[in-house]
Amino acid sequence: MPICAVTMAEQFQWTKRESGMVLGSFFWGYCFTQVIGGYISDRVGGEKVLLLSAAAWGAMTAFTPILAHFCSQPIVSMTLARFLMGLLQGVHYPSLASLCSQKVVESERGFLMSTVGSGSYLGTLVIGGAGSLMLDLYGWESVFYVAGLLSVLWAYCMWKYLLKGEGENGPIITLESLGSRGTQSKLTRRNWLRLFKQPAVCAVIVTHLCTASTFFTLLSWLPTFFKDTFPDAKGWVFNVIPWFVAIPSSLFSGCLSDHLISQGFDTASVRKLMQFFSMGVSSVFTLCLCGTTTFPTAVAFVSATMGLTTFSHSGVSVNVQDLAPSCAGALFGVMNTCGAFSGVIMVYLCGYLIEATGSWASVFMLITVVNILGLAIFLAFAEARRVDIDGAKGRYHNIHI
Repeated sequence: MPICAVTMAEQFQWTKRESGMVLGSFFWGYCFTQVIGGYISDRVGGEKVLLLSAAAWGAMTAFTPILAHFCSQPIVSMTLARFLMGLLQGVHYPSLASLCSQKVVESERGFLMSTVGSGSYLGTLVIGGAGSLMLDLYGWESVFYVAGLLSVLWAYCMWKYLLKGEGENGPIITLESLGSRGTQSKLTRRNWLRLFKQPAVCAVIVTHLCTASTFFTLLSWLPTFFKDTFPDAKGWVFNVIPWFVAIPSSLFSGCLSDHLISQGFDTASVRKLMQFFSMGVSSVFTLCLCGTTTFPTAVAFVSATMGLTTFSHSGVSVNVQDLAPSCAGALFGVMNTCGAFSGVIMVYLCGYLIEATGSWASVFMLITVVNILGLAIFLAFAEARRVDIDGAKGRYHNIHI
């Protein structure tokens, strides 16, 4: 959607505020399925939730242009479509967090989450490059059709070979297992209240809120920034290069964090170091965008910002698995819900700031302030010891769902 936002705004005559409303509506939907996505993933397995949701959001993506053209009020239909997309994609990261916490040891989680993040960036890279070309050659509708159909095709292949596969060993995942119950115990209000009273848990929630909201803001508004500031620039350049940098950067951060932990460095210190690069160092390059006058310089600063931002996959994103592996999916859902709500506010607020000030500097300064706030809280309170255990009795008291 961000790739096509400028073209659609011109066709349907949307203002910056209306564009911000359409872009931000995704995050409203994204908020509401975070916790339930983690809840279900902790019970039946994250891989199953991922597969079903991917098929649904692929179909919704392909159907989006039809809604735009056959509704008398495109602003309403697009806002609703983006809201539904948010609902469907909201289960994605909580299910990954649940899967990782249950299957991966502490010293390998950083690289795995970074690899998963790299896959997301690779998808953004492919659709950013190919989508920009399709946008210029065939119109914005083609971007939605191709992306949606590819998602549905991927989901079908995974279903065929994982859910329905008939190799020597039979199906890897059976349809009957979708209703199976994993290891779990009763969710009690007392245990959750005790969990949320832990400073380390509050720190990861607030820090993730900050890093997610700034990332969502950059993801939503950067294409418009380049179109407004450098109208003659090729779309595929600024839609591809930052994500091309983000992929190796994410993998490097994962390798670095796991290597440091395996060498005996304190896990909490490693998580804080990764988050410092993600929110602290990246903010320096974000501020540099305020005075950017040339297109190559702007692309370089944005690429550095996005590349460094990926270090959070080895920082706050994996720290939740250190703290509460027994309920990581649901807890990550809480974190992402907070991040999505703040993302809605920031995306809309940035549209207002652009119209009110006529300058992008206010947007980049706001992003920097939010990043520094989140980083300060994480550095002060983050830990890596398990808090989903009964410390007084010296034994595990898992908060399974």
